[in-house]
Amino acid sequence: MESLIKSQHAQQLAGHSSRDGKTPRTTEMVPATSTGGLTMSSDESMMLKLIQQTHSPDAREVQVRGLLSLVEDILDRATLDSDDSNASMLPLPTEDKLMQSSMMSVLDSVSYAIDRVACEIAYKSLTGSDAHEITMSVFEHLSSFHWHGKLVLTLAAFALNYGEFWLLVQFHSKNQLAKSLAMLKLVPVQNRVTLESVSHGLNDLIREMKSVTACVVELSELPDRYITLEDPHLSRIISTIPIAVYWTIRSIVACISQINMITAMGHEMMNTQMDSWETSMLANKLKNIHDHLAETLRLCYRHIEKQRSSESLKMLHSLFDTTHIDNMKILTALVHPKNHTTPLQDGSTKRKVHLDVLRRKTVLLLISDLNILEDELSIFEQIYTESRRNLQGIDGKSHMPYEVVWVPIVDPIEDYERYPSLQNKFEALREPMPWYTVDSPKLIERHVVEFMRERWHFMNKPILVVLDPQGNEASLNALHMIWIWGTEAFPFTRAREEELWRRETLTLNLIVDGIDSVIFNWINPENYIFLYGGDDLDWIRRFTMAAKATAKDSNVKLEMAYVGKRNHSHREHIRRISEAVRAENLSHSWAEPALMWFFWARLESMLYSKIQLGKADDHDEVMQGIKKILSYDKLGGWALLSKGPEIVMITHGAIERTLTVYDRTWKTHVPTKGYTKAMYDHHHDEILRETGKPCSHFDFHITARSGRIPEKMNCFDCHRPMEKYMSFACCHDDKLFDQDENYNF
Repeated sequence: MESLIKSQHAQQLAGHSSRDGKTPRTTEMVPATSTGGLTMSSDESMMLKLIQQTHSPDAREVQVRGLLSLVEDILDRATLDSDDSNASMLPLPTEDKLMQSSMMSVLDSVSYAIDRVACEIAYKSLTGSDAHEITMSVFEHLSSFHWHGKLVLTLAAFALNYGEFWLLVQFHSKNQLAKSLAMLKLVPVQNRVTLESVSHGLNDLIREMKSVTACVVELSELPDRYITLEDPHLSRIISTIPIAVYWTIRSIVACISQINMITAMGHEMMNTQMDSWETSMLANKLKNIHDHLAETLRLCYRHIEKQRSSESLKMLHSLFDTTHIDNMKILTALVHPKNHTTPLQDGSTKRKVHLDVLRRKTVLLLISDLNILEDELSIFEQIYTESRRNLQGIDGKSHMPYEVVWVPIVDPIEDYERYPSLQNKFEALREPMPWYTVDSPKLIERHVVEFMRERWHFMNKPILVVLDPQGNEASLNALHMIWIWGTEAFPFTRAREEELWRRETLTLNLIVDGIDSVIFNWINPENYIFLYGGDDLDWIRRFTMAAKATAKDSNVKLEMAYVGKRNHSHREHIRRISEAVRAENLSHSWAEPALMWFFWARLESMLYSKIQLGKADDHDEVMQGIKKILSYDKLGGWALLSKGPEIVMITHGAIERTLTVYDRTWKTHVPTKGYTKAMYDHHHDEILRETGKPCSHFDFHITARSGRIPEKMNCFDCHRPMEKYMSFACCHDDKLFDQDENYNF
């Protein structure tokens, strides 16, 4: 980044010179201007130009990081007491020979400059020179060094002076050489009041000097590739580094001047305490500068991360558009292992494993945040376990043609480190999973999450991306295929999806397949079956009692099953209704909430599948039937009547009235028309004529945006185009708090 500052200063210096060649005084109160968050007086602005005129760095690059560590170590140990001070307990600098060799090489090249600066400040401070004049002299002596070099070398010069002072204080009572040398240098080793004044007076200032220096060095190490003049905001705030260097060196001059004044005056200082006004003023000044530089670093790192993420995102897109011999490059790019050689956990053994276990296999990436529903995981696990059992060979091992990997997303990832509750939640979700899981959400980098959102339309709700053995995208979301057909949908391609739909018709088998063996066993030509739903228990009681009465009087065998309601925000209410249905023996009802969730998930999946395949037209009977169920569910009570597998009608809550008036209306037509025909005719010819047909209504969750929300949709009754709205719904499901956004038709 030094080249940026140098280029910047070259532009600023063009055409500028100091006023009459005189150095401005810096203590005058003048109007202030702001430079990227750091306020500078107009005199400081002029001073900045003078500082820049002294700046003429050569091609040398001094590696100051190690030197700064050595200097910080000296300043940390330079305290009043050597035995009981916390600083005396600091760890010793590294003894690594290679590092020592590197340090000696740096010191060989800069030791002369350090000594020269130390002597310059010491001499001029004793001759009464102005602090600003001494500071500018230091800039002149160090003109060939970069800004961070000037600062570290000057701080090293101070460490020589300050370290020697405290070394003599600490050892004068233990070492005769130290005692004699302290006397010769007039160090007031016997005056604890003066020494405490020195220590306490300079501690805050020295701490701020170190902090500012560390920030300047860190800024100098930022890559020029990302921090450029093209970003005016970054360019403006980075231009304040010379002022930060000036005030830090000015503070170093003040510290050395005070130490030298004490030693020069010797015993005349015995009863004098240091004036803390100047050091306090400078410490506050440096604190403000440090806060500004720390914020500058934060902005720079955010800018760099954004740039790197953008580059990585482009590379990831390019990688997926390239043909590969296997899937390892793709998987490594998604689950970045860094130094993590085993980024996966095997769900069956709970051992950490390498990505290589997925080589040349079809991989199903189950991508979700940590709010994935337990019902969803439960059903997915049942399908997965059954598939493994069915594919088990004679050797007792499962010969699965694919592997599942859970990819947990925490965005922003900083939250995962900040909140232990998220870490506990991740472990709790992962523990029962029998498939592979990414070992930590931290292994999914920010640009990968952005890629998943852009390319796969991940919006926190679970998706199942299928990668073939070469890493190609076979499906951007195969969850709807899994819910409808289970693993029969393998290899989860569009062609396979179309093939499976060609075999399907709108029957009760399709609606309840794979959910409940009880209902499935009811399906025979002699049985009449009512599936019904809603959240009004009184309506359910009237409906079921009336249905049973009509069936008994008509001498037909009628089975009924309560399937709940689509909206999971009513989960607890629906659970209580289901319990009441079973307790009062109104009908069959699932005790497991997961089965109700699965019923509605399959219907939604059928709708989304048809839409994605472009089959959402008015002539597709499956589409029309699903639309009716989902729309009537929004209105309240509804029912589906079938005779064996054949669906007779799907209707809303008015069916309860049709059943209630059985005795005085359509009962007489049952012997001639049959039970279902008589009910159907009266319902459509009489009841719907009186009550009217309700408006059709559909909700599409915002996470279904990926080609699954049609541009237009016609009403299944009148076939006219439906209007499109956007709504917001706040859904509270037990302890889960989500804000759902829906598109309404």
